[in-house]
Amino acid sequence: MEEVVNPWRELRVFLTGHTGFKGGWLALWLTRLGAQVRGYSLGPVTEPNLFTVASIASVVDDIRGDILDRPRLEKSMQEFGPEVVFHLAAQPLVRRSYADPLGTYATNVLGTAHVLEAVRTTPSVRAVVCVTTDKCYENREWVWPYRETDPLGGHDPYSSSKACAEIVSTAYRSSFFSLDRPQEHRVALATARAGNVIGGGDWSEDRLIPDLIRGFQSGQAVRIRRPKAIRPWQHVLEPVQAYIMLAERLLAGEEQFASAFNFGPGEGDAWPVERIADHMTAAWGEGAKWIRDADPGVHEAGVLRLDVSKARTELGWQPRLTIESALDWTVNWYRACQHCDEMKDFTWNQIEAYEALRPPR
Repeated sequence: MEEVVNPWRELRVFLTGHTGFKGGWLALWLTRLGAQVRGYSLGPVTEPNLFTVASIASVVDDIRGDILDRPRLEKSMQEFGPEVVFHLAAQPLVRRSYADPLGTYATNVLGTAHVLEAVRTTPSVRAVVCVTTDKCYENREWVWPYRETDPLGGHDPYSSSKACAEIVSTAYRSSFFSLDRPQEHRVALATARAGNVIGGGDWSEDRLIPDLIRGFQSGQAVRIRRPKAIRPWQHVLEPVQAYIMLAERLLAGEEQFASAFNFGPGEGDAWPVERIADHMTAAWGEGAKWIRDADPGVHEAGVLRLDVSKARTELGWQPRLTIESALDWTVNWYRACQHCDEMKDFTWNQIEAYEALRPPR
């Protein structure tokens, strides 16, 4: 029987944003695969946070630094000599971008340019996955899902900053990592567009699932701003798996994958906020409840869906969890966290269970 080759064993991976929610899950999965991971990031921004409760510092080379500090970033990447770079460090919140638009643009746009410039000056790098968001499109509030060829845009500073990050990535690919001149470069660069990610370990401000969990645990009714808004909800392990698959194809020299990819749920799993909240309250039980907030606050998109046909047909990726299962896994994680100070094993067990799944029919 032919042995399955693991391309990640002993592979050196540089991961920005490893102290964040999605970056933490990616760090744990990569180390489970046998990769040597150096994380570069500022410290966690919430208390509690996944980085601490899942003991991620015990399995990665934990470097604290700002992607806006270009000399420190370049030195850290060059000294480590990675073959793969995942760029997840960002200011990730729409509402915070209204309070700090300049900081959002600096981190998400100039920070991305700093990471790609560090890649350009690090000879060992062969593959780069820059993670942006589903909100990078010019949202016209229509019911049709957005394709990778649709115009980029963004009503708010966060969304537009991520559209800019996509443009920066495209410019670096065209200027320095061109597919037409492979002999002049060594790097294959892809961007990944996913958002509205749920799962255990997210305590961010002004996000639906963390807000619901905080309300459930405190016994307070949770105020929901836009219960009719529709989003492409997915468990965090869905896009994390996609980033890993995409990097594998880039490492294999398949440069046709050096482009933009959407990663989202099936069309039936793009639920309105109120349906998510209802399922979560029923799954949590114990008096959990939510109410509509009379003040919806700043502008947020009413409808957002992604077309993931490209990822399905070209990459062979598709979601493995239904939205119901994703919500139940999320509730189970937070329930376990209430009674356990160390969540690394539980988190690893969910990764293992996910790996064993087949996509739903």
